[in-house]
Amino acid sequence: MKIEVTLGIDVGGTNTAFGFVDVNGKCVAESSIQTKAQNSAADLFSRLHPEVEKLYQTISDKYLLKGIGVGAPNANYYRGTVENPPNLKWGVVNVVEILKQYYDVPVAITNDANASAIGEMLFGAAKGMKDVIVITLGTGLGSGVVVDGKLVYGSDGFAGEIGHTVYDPNGRQCGCGKKGCLETYASATGIKRTVMELLATSNEDSALRNVNYNDLDSKMIYTSALAGDKLAIEAFEITGKILGLKLADAVAVTSPEAIVLFGGLALAGDMIISPTKKSLEENLFHVFRNKVKVLPSGLPEGNSAVLGSAALIWNEIIKLETITI
Repeated sequence: MKIEVTLGIDVGGTNTAFGFVDVNGKCVAESSIQTKAQNSAADLFSRLHPEVEKLYQTISDKYLLKGIGVGAPNANYYRGTVENPPNLKWGVVNVVEILKQYYDVPVAITNDANASAIGEMLFGAAKGMKDVIVITLGTGLGSGVVVDGKLVYGSDGFAGEIGHTVYDPNGRQCGCGKKGCLETYASATGIKRTVMELLATSNEDSALRNVNYNDLDSKMIYTSALAGDKLAIEAFEITGKILGLKLADAVAVTSPEAIVLFGGLALAGDMIISPTKKSLEENLFHVFRNKVKVLPSGLPEGNSAVLGSAALIWNEIIKLETITI
């Protein structure tokens, strides 16, 4: 008897990763292709299909495809669409309908942060939890909110945009058009902006003074902080302080058991977790204090996005099977 797997597809601005994942979160085969962001969604999936088929042929004697989950920017779970995603020239397109042309299995889509949240809930740090917030600290700040074991989509499919709640109404310009959004402070690009502000307003010696803005990344800031660079350490402390403050607001709404930090900046571990947890506790309404864990992702770094997308459709399949029973 064949083992059931789902296909997880993670659409990024540069590459689209895909892989086959079993119900226990084991990725049995994976690969990727270039997204070619200037081209249409139809072009991407027409190029993706033969690559998926080729990979599936290497495992089809033992594994059976059960469904497809897609994580993509600006994806709408209810409509099956991706709507004017940043860094992709797609406009509004129904990705579920496109995939249904190639596959006769259930298909679900959501944004990459929501997919990560389900991935953490099924396979990662939030396994067994029913109330959790997953924060993705990448180029921007994504978030997935789980309440009573269910991802919160809201009335329109776009709920949970914690990254676009406002920290400072007169603050940094955000790509969304507003000023002072949380993601302009707490993200890989946000911490870069913080470093540049510190360099401009401080005389503190720092190796980061010799780095051009376009060359600077969060990993470089983390490496400098580990080496004792006071300015880099301060950048992490400022980032965590702001993130914790805004997460305290989110806790007041959903009272999660844990907040899981996921993504590139979260790889800094305690360097970002410690100041975030400290600020969270300082700003929490007293009934929530010392109750909410702040945890690093429990998903493997290399294929975490694929696992999240696969978890999305596994979650749908599990729900259907429960209803049928």
